[in-house]
Amino acid sequence: MTTLPNRPNTALLIVDVQNGVVDSSHNRDEVITNINTLITKARSEAVPVIWIQHSSDELKPDSAPWQYVPELTREATEPLVHKRYGDSFEATELESVLAERGVGRLVVTGAQTDACIRSTLHGAIVRGYDAVLVSDAHTTEDLTQYGAPAPQQVISHTNLYWEWQEAPGRKGGTATTADVTF
Repeated sequence: MTTLPNRPNTALLIVDVQNGVVDSSHNRDEVITNINTLITKARSEAVPVIWIQHSSDELKPDSAPWQYVPELTREATEPLVHKRYGDSFEATELESVLAERGVGRLVVTGAQTDACIRSTLHGAIVRGYDAVLVSDAHTTEDLTQYGAPAPQQVISHTNLYWEWQEAPGRKGGTATTADVTF
C-alpha cells in the first residue's frame, strides 16, 4: 500500500540494539531472541536486513556501549546505517539504502520504544512507507524517576496506538514475532 512507486519489497529494520542502549532495558533477552528469530526468517526469505546504529556523546563510535549486542550478528552484506538523531531517516543514507532495494514496507524492531523506535516509525510513514512495529521485539529502559510510565506501559501504549496508525495510501500496524510476514 506504500505511496512510494516501484517499491514492492519489505525490509527488516533493527534499530539501536547496542550494548549501551539495551543493557538495562525491559525484557532485554526476550526482545533480542525475538529479533534473532526475525533475522533468521528474513534471511531465509531473502528479505533485506538493515541495521541502524546510533552515535552520541554516550555512544561514541567503536566504544563498548556503541557496539551491537553480541547476541546479534550482522552479515557483511547487510547494510549498516549510522545515525545521530532519533529518526533513522534523518541525516542518514537509510532512504537510499531502501530505494536501492525497492523497499516500501518496513518491519521495525529495536530500542528505545519511546525515542528512536517512535521517531523512526513516524519518519517512515510521513516519507511514504508502510511501517509494521513488531510488538514483542522492541524495548525501552525504566525512566520512571523522570516521570515516565513504567517500561511495560510505554511498550503497550506504543503497540496500541501504532496498531491503528495510517495516512493516505500508507499503513502502520503491529504484529507479534510469530505473526510477522515479509
